[in-house]
Amino acid sequence: MPAIKDAASEFLNHERIAVTGVSRNPKNHGANIVYQRLRDRGYKVFAVNPNTDQVEGDTCYHDLRSIPGGVDAVVIGTRPELADATVRECEALGIRDVWMHRGPGPGSVSPTATAYGRGHGLRVIDGGCPLMFGPTADFGHKCMRGVLKLTGAVPRNV
Repeated sequence: MPAIKDAASEFLNHERIAVTGVSRNPKNHGANIVYQRLRDRGYKVFAVNPNTDQVEGDTCYHDLRSIPGGVDAVVIGTRPELADATVRECEALGIRDVWMHRGPGPGSVSPTATAYGRGHGLRVIDGGCPLMFGPTADFGHKCMRGVLKLTGAVPRNV
């Protein structure tokens, strides 16, 4: 199992990343913050929410299948009970890299989605946040990474 730092680096090497759970009401919503930061750092990022056609002034897709040209990786920012269906959609579409967002609370991590994904050859990062690593990281997220590693909310290996 690769170390989280290596898995995060490989994930962030992708250029086309979808973020599920991006909200129409973005105030302090984790998926929106991830979406904004990836977009601001030059990633080709796609918002996914089945309940709206636009978020953050951008087109929003109802599912991963609807994204023109597909994506290389997915950040899951929904409730954990929705992660299973998303991981299955990733597997069906050939998307091999999935990150289930998690900060101090339960986040989007689903043990059954993790097991399914890994059992089907996907690299699943089950916790933490892409903004804690590499070119997307800021000082606050780096500090959170250290603290959340101690609590297990950021896995050491994936």
